[in-house]
Order: sequence, then structure tokens, then C-alpha cells
Amino acid sequence: MRERDSFVPMKSRGRKSGAQDFFFEQAERFNDDFEIEVVDPEAPPFGDRWTTWDQSEPLQRAPRPWPDWLITDLGAVDIEHGILKTGKEADVFLIERVVPDTDRSVLLAAKRYRDADHRMFNRSSEYTEGRTVRKSRDQRAMDKGTKVGQEMLAGQWAATEWNALVRMHKAGASVPYPVQIVGTEVIMEFIGTDRTAAPRLEILRPTPVELADLWDQLVFNMTIMARDGFAHGDLSAYNIIVDGGRLVIIDMPQIIDVVANPRGRFFLERDVRNVGAWFTSRGMDEKYVDALVADQFADARLN
Repeated sequence: MRERDSFVPMKSRGRKSGAQDFFFEQAERFNDDFEIEVVDPEAPPFGDRWTTWDQSEPLQRAPRPWPDWLITDLGAVDIEHGILKTGKEADVFLIERVVPDTDRSVLLAAKRYRDADHRMFNRSSEYTEGRTVRKSRDQRAMDKGTKVGQEMLAGQWAATEWNALVRMHKAGASVPYPVQIVGTEVIMEFIGTDRTAAPRLEILRPTPVELADLWDQLVFNMTIMARDGFAHGDLSAYNIIVDGGRLVIIDMPQIIDVVANPRGRFFLERDVRNVGAWFTSRGMDEKYVDALVADQFADARLN
């Protein structure tokens, strides 16, 4: 319940009487006993914020055709349910987008890139070789590592991941469906059950049949990326999740253009061998890893 607003009577002109002195004393005591609730007229009726859907430009919103579960209503409200994952350069939050007075809601993952003072991502230069920005002065600021340049770099990481998700989704790769980007926040499909995120590949103990199926899915997705000229850049069993048997590749801010980046071959092979090590530790023959490395070079036309 909202506390009553405090009341201070208007002082009459001239000298106060004893009765007026008593009245003002009581009013001051009344003010001390109650706190005034300040209501923001712009705030939603509940939750943490109004939907940010209208804050994104058309090209910063989900690729069409839109799935049935996507909520684009401008009257929707976002409710935060805590952190799903912390990382070197960003944290992922679970948010629920709800349309008030309806039963429509959807869980989403919001990846928020930290500012320059709180990031721990120190290997950016090896990933950004071959990337350019439109304004040379912006590129110089990022190269020098100035405060402004670091903030630009945070925005570049977010934009790069957004573009990678959109491109890989359109190509048919298994990645979280990209919902929108607002500044340095990338909102995407939440992969999991209820409010529990799908497990990472790293913790799974699959049967031989399940292992073979997961390998086939991995090869399928890596082939799509290589044929499109890209490598994940940091692929391992830690940034692959499995939801009901479906393998999903996540965390793509460092995606590599294998032609533009002079170390393209290195990143392609490193991705295969890093994640391949998990499969061989579960009983798969190393020869399949070697074969995938060769196929990746061929698919990316780097032979």
C-alpha cells in the first residue's frame, strides 16, 4: 500500500500564534513518521522495464519469418530472473518478456557486454585481424586502447556476435535465434527447460550412439560455417550446449573470417581439435578429428 503523502500547511502571513506553532510541530512529526513513495509515471506496472523491442532498428531485430513465440508487442514488460552465465567479456541474464493481462510470455537470454573497466577479455587483437570499421579515427582509437576506443570495442563485440547469429541462423546452423540488439545487449532465444539453461557439452556422459549423433551434428554445423567462410574462433565443449539431444553452438563474438584473417587456417584447426578432444576422451577415434580438419580447409577453400 502506498504511504500517505506528507502534508505541510501553508504558513499564514505575519506572526504565528501559539496554536500555529503547535500545528507546525505536529506536521513535522507526521513527515518524519512516513516515507513518501515516489512513483515513476514512465515505469511499467510490474517487472524491470518496458520491452526494448522498439529501441532496435529494423536490421537490429529478429530475422524473418518470425517464430510464433516471439513477442513484439510494444506494451510488453521485461522481468529479470538473474544471471545464467558469467564470462570474460559479458554476462548472460535470463529475462521473461510478458504481455500484461494476457497469458503470453517468453523466456529470453540477454547477453550484456561489460564496459572497458570490467572486461577481462585480453586476447582481442588475434580475433579482430582483418576486421575494419568505417571511420579510420575509430579504428585508431581501438588500436590504441583509449577509453573511447575500448567502449567502441565493446559495441563491436556485441555487433559482431549479433551479425554472426543472424548469418548463421539464416545459413541453417544450430545457434540461438537472434531476437534483437540494443547497444551492447544482445537478446536471443533462451535454450533450456523452464528457467534452467541447457547443459554444456562438457558435462555430458553420452552413450556411444548419442556420441555419434552429437558428432554428426557438430560436423554439420561446422561445415555450414566453413563453407560460409567463417570459424567460430573459440569453439570447445564449454560453448556448446545440448538441449534434448539438439546440439547448439553459442558465444560467437570472436567469429573469424578465415579469408580476411591471416590466421584463418589456425583458427579452423584449433576449433576442430579443441572440441574434438572432448569426443576422443569419450571414446571416438582420433581419425575422425583429423578428417574433419582436412574437410574444414576444403570447405573454406583454403587448400
